[in-house]
Amino acid sequence: MIRQQLEQREKSILHPRATLSSESLGRVRPIEECSYRTVFQRDRDRILHSKAFRRLKHKTQVFMAPSNDHYRTRLTHTLEVSQIARTITRALGLNEDLTEAIALGHDLGHTPMGHAGERVLADIMEEGFHHAHQSLRVVDLLENHGAGLNLTREVRDGILLHSKGKGKLRQAHLPMTLEGQVVRISDAVAYINHDIDDALRAELLHEDDLPRQTLMVLGRTHSQRIQRMVEDIIFTTMQSDYAAILMSDEVNEATEELKTFMYNAVYPHPSIQVEFEKAYKIIKELYEYYQNHINSIEYSVTDASPQRQVCDYLAGMTDRYLLDQYHKIFLPKPWGM
Repeated sequence: MIRQQLEQREKSILHPRATLSSESLGRVRPIEECSYRTVFQRDRDRILHSKAFRRLKHKTQVFMAPSNDHYRTRLTHTLEVSQIARTITRALGLNEDLTEAIALGHDLGHTPMGHAGERVLADIMEEGFHHAHQSLRVVDLLENHGAGLNLTREVRDGILLHSKGKGKLRQAHLPMTLEGQVVRISDAVAYINHDIDDALRAELLHEDDLPRQTLMVLGRTHSQRIQRMVEDIIFTTMQSDYAAILMSDEVNEATEELKTFMYNAVYPHPSIQVEFEKAYKIIKELYEYYQNHINSIEYSVTDASPQRQVCDYLAGMTDRYLLDQYHKIFLPKPWGM
């Protein structure tokens, strides 16, 4: 069988610390193996063909519902993470199919309107809300009308543990596989650099505003910084004998400083904050409306609580669908008589 040949090829060419598809911990529900794809290739394809993945193209990264086509969306962010992660994985001799599956699925649970959506749902929901947990809920339950995608444990673990937020890149609780750790660090490499690029394009920043010391370490241009980070991750990991996916102390410190700068200077920028507050208000009002009109939700997991159903529905919306629903529910229609 072709799958068995692919599995044998992994054993012969991948690094001893790589995760082999033939040794996967399996799925929640066992299924018949594919004749021509490994389990991780199959997971990647399931994610790529999911409705949640398609919706990422109309979900905000930082700039809400941007009219300029060159600003990132959740979909382009996901593709950039995948590219960076696959480059690192291939150089290290790890399992590229597993890395790609985790990378493509890591942000499926992100809300519309960027972090405004996540913040309002975290404030409202008693158990809180985090997009990584919602991403896992999407692949476990919400896709396929409640059946989920039934992914392998390794992919599910990488999706759940990919996020750092304001936390340090070096944390004790890491994904179980090196491939999951690659996605985790690649997510940071991607968003720090492309958010700088978008902020410069939006004229919220000038290059002279960026911390000078970090530029001396990482480089002055977008491509220089990504190349420096990626190269450092590859060789530092090799030097550690694959103990973990690591940056050197110098590059890690510069990366953390650049991330802190973005959280202090860009994400709370008045131009972004004004739109953030508008988005927060819209999502909060829609949440309250659907709580009182639960039957108007087009699709939900019916055995979940009403609060959870509303949360799932709102989290799955795209920016434009959210605004369409708000307009339909709260704004008067022109008189047509």
